[in-house]
Amino acid sequence: MAPHELDAVTVERPLGVSPFVFTCDHAGVEIPAALTDLGLPETERRRHIGWDIGALGVAQNLSAHFDAPLVWQRYSRLVIDCNRPPTSPALIPVLSEATSIPGNEQLSVQARQARIEDVYSPYHEAIDTLLDQRMAADRPSVFVSVHSFTPAYLGQSRPWHVGVLYGSDQRLAKPLLSHFAADDAYCVGDNEPYRIDGKDHTLPEHAFKRDLLNVLFEVRQDLLATPAGESEWSERLAEALLAALAVSTPTFG
Repeated sequence: MAPHELDAVTVERPLGVSPFVFTCDHAGVEIPAALTDLGLPETERRRHIGWDIGALGVAQNLSAHFDAPLVWQRYSRLVIDCNRPPTSPALIPVLSEATSIPGNEQLSVQARQARIEDVYSPYHEAIDTLLDQRMAADRPSVFVSVHSFTPAYLGQSRPWHVGVLYGSDQRLAKPLLSHFAADDAYCVGDNEPYRIDGKDHTLPEHAFKRDLLNVLFEVRQDLLATPAGESEWSERLAEALLAALAVSTPTFG
């Protein structure tokens, strides 16, 4: 990135009093000028393939609601996907859904490493630093990653309003699912439309390794199309998190 361009990572409320720590891996749609828009028109760059539409608004609302730290990343996941392991072939995609990414084809080792150093590493280092500081201050952390998903993918409709994603650690996820199950107005995905597996990086790297209570939320993007929608779902997630935390014990990492 050029010296005048914005830093990849933003940390909001680093001293927030809440046990919750929020992250947003795919918050932004920016592309460094040197990459010349990756050879894509704006209509493609601003589609869901470029970012998690509405996720940052929800994450910022939650951060403000709880006075909780939030770490988010402003550059498009088409530049580099911060929720993929650094060795993953999907780290810098050449194809997203059915869209080819010309600017990602035949990257040199040096070009790939530049994206890791400028975007990927600062994001994950910021999360590590925040969690290390909280642990040193004897403050517990509950790790919550905020994402959004498309109403349809490759022609397949997705009925869920929100997905609760987790790995083998179900300490936070199960109370969340129980809370949502009490209201049949919503279709809630239990590890749907995705599940935490070897393709994910943020939760395994920062929450699993530290044995932190954790969850990844996926909210359907058509529900977040307006600030009012973002606010509505922020409130629902906040209520669910408080209910789940009441029957869970945060850890210090």
